[in-house]
This record gives sequence, C-alpha cells and structure tokens, in this order.
Amino acid sequence: MDDMKILVVDDEQRMRKLVKDFLAKDGFNVVEAADGEAAIDIFFADKNIELIILDVMMPKMDGWEVCREIRKYSKVPIIMLTAKSSEKDELLGFELGVDEYISKPFSPKILVARVQAILRRTGANDGEVIEIGGIRLDKSAHEVYVDENKLELSYKEFELLSYFVENKGIALSREKILNNVWNYDYYGDARTIDTHVKKLRNKMGEKGNCIKTIWGMGYKFEV
Repeated sequence: MDDMKILVVDDEQRMRKLVKDFLAKDGFNVVEAADGEAAIDIFFADKNIELIILDVMMPKMDGWEVCREIRKYSKVPIIMLTAKSSEKDELLGFELGVDEYISKPFSPKILVARVQAILRRTGANDGEVIEIGGIRLDKSAHEVYVDENKLELSYKEFELLSYFVENKGIALSREKILNNVWNYDYYGDARTIDTHVKKLRNKMGEKGNCIKTIWGMGYKFEV
C-alpha cells in the first residue's frame, strides 16, 4: 500500500497531524485540507486519491455537504470522523454513502487498520467478473449490470451486493454482514443494514427479489 494517497480533512491542525503521522508510518501519502471547500478543490484536482478521511464539523462546508458533492461523481471510500455519536447521524452517514463511521476520540491505530482493510477490499478483487441470474458484477470497474442495464450503486451498496453474490444460498446474519461488509464490530441498530438492503433492492428492480429476508436473522441471496 506504499504511496497510496489519502485525503485527510479536518479543521483541527492537531488532529490532521495525528492522523497523518500514523498513516505515514504505514507508507501512505497524505494530503490535507482544513475545510470542506478546500477538500472539494483538492479531490477534483487530484485523480490519485484512494480514500478520504472526513470530519463532520468544519467551516465553509461541513462533512455531510462534502460527502454529498463527492458522491455525485465518485465512489471513492470515505471514512467519516465525528464528535457526535447519535444513531441518527450514523444512519445519515451510511445513507450518503459513507463507508466507515468513527466517533472521536478514537485510536489512531484502529483508524489505520480500517483504512488498510478498505483498501485491501477495493484492490484485492481487481479483474474479477461475476455473472449470475442476469446480474453482472465487475469488481475491477466497480460496476453492476442487471439485464444489461447499468445500476448506479454507492460504494457500500456495491460491496453489500458483492458479499451477497459471493455467499449465494447461505443464510447470513446481520452481525456477519456488518462485520464483513463494514469490517468492524457494529453495536448500533440493525437498521443500518436494512436501509442499505432496501435501497439495493429498489435499484435492482425485479432482481431485488434475489435478496431474501430471513426473519429474525438476516438475509440470503438466491437466484
């Protein structure tokens, strides 16, 4: 993962330096932005940014606004940092396509581990194309086609569908899905995954029926 470029966005210089120092120890190339507007300018000027670590509370543009703008054009992984820890805020983050949600204060080592895990997932499956029941999932291009029609999925929706397809016919608990797709132990409300499944089903149309609900447990993908 040497030289992979990460954009760290936080209005606190001390926080940016802390995150940058820990990432640099692992060989990451870190660029910084002190507010939302600067983050937008840097991201669209630099096509090599692999991941964004984004604070919520910032001047000029807050993290939610930055996330909304970037998601119009890119599925780059986003880790959101926030001093808030309410369920409402967390669900909003996932609705906007946030990939990880970390509350302050946090362990820098855990943050780096999550960065590494996300980048491994996005890079480990390059070149793999899966076709099943009229669904074509191209992991290299991060694209999904249903009956030759391209779907516009968020990064997390794509990861969720990939996990379902790769485990077709297997009953998956919400806990297992969260731990594998979100890659960390999640102790909040199960509505996080239910919200993503609902949106994914809607985008897939009739093929959304392939995602079966197992009441009281989770989901299973069947063609």
